[in-house]
Amino acid sequence: MVEITHPRSLYEQDLMAWYEDTIAKLKTGNFSDIDVNRLIEEIEGLAGRDRRELKSRLRALLAHLLKRIYVNSSNDYRSWEITVREQRQQLLDMLEQSPSLRNYFAEIFPRCWNDARTEVKEDYSQTEFPNEWRFSHEIDALLNEKFW
Repeated sequence: MVEITHPRSLYEQDLMAWYEDTIAKLKTGNFSDIDVNRLIEEIEGLAGRDRRELKSRLRALLAHLLKRIYVNSSNDYRSWEITVREQRQQLLDMLEQSPSLRNYFAEIFPRCWNDARTEVKEDYSQTEFPNEWRFSHEIDALLNEKFW
């Protein structure tokens, strides 16, 4: 039996080349030659990636805030504060580029809080961490206030 193979599409061969080709088609108005289904998949993937990054950075921010506020280890304060600043700046940049992520930020805060708390409790079992975040849940406060 002879197997019939189909030539691989540009998307399958070289994703960057597909991006550039699709951008060129969009710029020239050549919409009929655009692989709309793949374009939709890529845009959905980008949106998902941004949400995952925001969630990861918020979780890291909360974990380092918890360590800095509650763990008595002055030798580590500086590195935790640097991580807090880095995560805050990255989150601010994301929210500046995509303000609608503010809604998602508020939505995922409880889950990120629980994840961060679980993580630091495991790493610092001798330290007592609160069951609830005791400070403001407001995005601007989380991204700017010094809680320690």
